[in-house]
Amino acid sequence: MTSTKEIKNQIISVINTKKITKAMEMVAVSKMRKTEERMKSGRPYSDIIKKVINHVIQGNLEYKHSYLEKREIKRIGIIIVSTDRGLCGSLNTNLFKQVLFKIEKFAKTNIPCDLILFGLKSLSVFKLCGSNILAKATNLGEKPQLEELIDSIEIILKAYQYEQIDKIFIAYNKFHNKMLQYPKITQLLPLSRKNIENTGSNNWDYLYEPESKLILDTLFNRYIESQVYQSILENIASEQAARMIAMKTATDNSGNRIKELQLVYNKVRQANITQELTEIVAGASAVSID
Repeated sequence: MTSTKEIKNQIISVINTKKITKAMEMVAVSKMRKTEERMKSGRPYSDIIKKVINHVIQGNLEYKHSYLEKREIKRIGIIIVSTDRGLCGSLNTNLFKQVLFKIEKFAKTNIPCDLILFGLKSLSVFKLCGSNILAKATNLGEKPQLEELIDSIEIILKAYQYEQIDKIFIAYNKFHNKMLQYPKITQLLPLSRKNIENTGSNNWDYLYEPESKLILDTLFNRYIESQVYQSILENIASEQAARMIAMKTATDNSGNRIKELQLVYNKVRQANITQELTEIVAGASAVSID
């Protein structure tokens, strides 16, 4: 039978763990508020530039941008946004499952995949899988700067422009609310007219100054950059929310475990007292008989 000293040590250990998880929960709550505000402040720009792009590509563009070309798919690229740290539940695991499923789906038709990785967790997983990694960016922190991401984004955009990649996806965790974050994989390129609200006849176009090529090149690149950056902000907010939930669950489980150990401790202690009383009574009986 386990001694009371061992049980007491276990209780102390779980109490210390509970203190740590509670502190981490409070830190995650504080960080989540800041990252959620930052994520929400970026959504208007991301949504507006998406509407502009959707409206532009419905017209009769004189300049046919490469981002609008539909090609035979020979190779795909996926931008994967994960966390740098763990202790956030199944956030990364659920995302990686969907990415691996998509990679496997294309692999069945002999279409290879190139990856751009943001976050240490994605690097540790897909490096072991032997995936072809074009670029990576880690240790982004809670407030990443777009300048730190541009180089990695440009690598996959150039690969698309040079027809080394025929379709680009981005995979990240979408922040719905504090209790719900879900993995999402969306197509970045080529730009598609699917799910675009029809504004009427397409026999029109914009007047561009100085020229359509210069403006559309800049506009489309800014669109891709904004979508990638907003996805990273969404993922960071999801990370803090998931960590808050995970640490709260760990704190609650620690409390339940402490109650269970205290119950076991009391039972063992009572059994020891009963045994000692039995031995005393037995010893007294033996003395009286003598």
